[in-house]
Amino acid sequence: MNISGEQSPTIKPKYSAQFWLVFVGLVISSTGTTMIWPFLTVYASGKLSMPMAAIMGLMSFNSIAGLISSILAGALVDRFGRKGVMTVGLVGAAAVYAGYMFATQYWHFMILLISAGLFSPLYRVGTNVTVADVVSAEHRAHAYSITRMGHNIGVALGPILGGLVLAKSYNIGFVSASLTLLVYAAIVVVFIKETMPAQNAREGLREQILIYKEALKNLRFSWMIVSHTLMEICATFIWVMLAVHMKNNFGYNEDIYSWLPTTNALMVIFFQVLITRLVQRRRDTQVMIWGAVFYPISMLIIAFSCNFWGFWLGMVALTMGELIVSPTASAYVANLAAPEKRGRYLGMFSLTWPLAMAVGPVSGGFLSDKIGITAPWLAAAVVGVLAVLSFWGLDRYSQKKHIESILSE
Repeated sequence: MNISGEQSPTIKPKYSAQFWLVFVGLVISSTGTTMIWPFLTVYASGKLSMPMAAIMGLMSFNSIAGLISSILAGALVDRFGRKGVMTVGLVGAAAVYAGYMFATQYWHFMILLISAGLFSPLYRVGTNVTVADVVSAEHRAHAYSITRMGHNIGVALGPILGGLVLAKSYNIGFVSASLTLLVYAAIVVVFIKETMPAQNAREGLREQILIYKEALKNLRFSWMIVSHTLMEICATFIWVMLAVHMKNNFGYNEDIYSWLPTTNALMVIFFQVLITRLVQRRRDTQVMIWGAVFYPISMLIIAFSCNFWGFWLGMVALTMGELIVSPTASAYVANLAAPEKRGRYLGMFSLTWPLAMAVGPVSGGFLSDKIGITAPWLAAAVVGVLAVLSFWGLDRYSQKKHIESILSE
């Protein structure tokens, strides 16, 4: 996809061994981490016995650290290389998961979640940049849809395994998550080749970081950050709050909730590539409007649900939005940047999740405690509508600029 809205002819791409090694690493690591991550707030809630707002506040510490790390991650992968930064992130994240076994106090969880926020963006940004480096621009949306499928093969397996294992011992889950991250780190160290352009190594870190200022002056990019962050706030409610909401308010345990992230993953596995192919003939900014519409719909479904199938349908609606938006958004951002600046652009784009995490869960926890269990989901639906309107504005602006560029030729 290109940013002008003109699409390249559909050609079946062939990907390198480097790409498929990243794919395998994502499958392995996401299987382990998703045994734990969807249930982490449930685990913390059980250990700490504190109000919802306090538990969700832990995620704000994670998101603030993630913001800092995401800003630095792009510059680091463009200065020191993709491979080394990915390795540091994976090993550090593995240590964090092992550390949860010993957490019993609020400050223990705070330190671990801050550490997780610092390490996770390093390997996630490194992975995205590596994919962009080894795949041509016209095939990036398709490539990102495949890597999402790889990640979600793990997400399909992880929560089911987690739901079974965690009922007996959370420590088994923590050890499993740590080991799978170390396996991905070993793949990176032994098999992945460095893909950083040679000219990047000559730039100082200060010059690297100054690229962020340049990126933010690109109105398409800044607009994309705002739109995607609003949309991701809705996603944080489902991925962070829903498990606690279902257990505390409706009595559904981890093994029941685990089918929701598994549904999300199975939909990505079976439908992601197909949907990406169906929408790739349309303007990328138009495609993102369609996908964003599903987010407020999902929030409304959950707001008025009181049984498993209602919550399941909410997850299905959210996943439909993800299937449409996610690969398109990643490709859109990658195509905005020159190769030597791609890490910074994708690093800044990855800020949308920690930004959303800083606002979503803690606000949802406060609304749940002070107003009622429906209030967070209704508020998230309003935010989802704002995301749709923001993507619509980006599409109109992009069309205007495209027409102006044609007329000026």
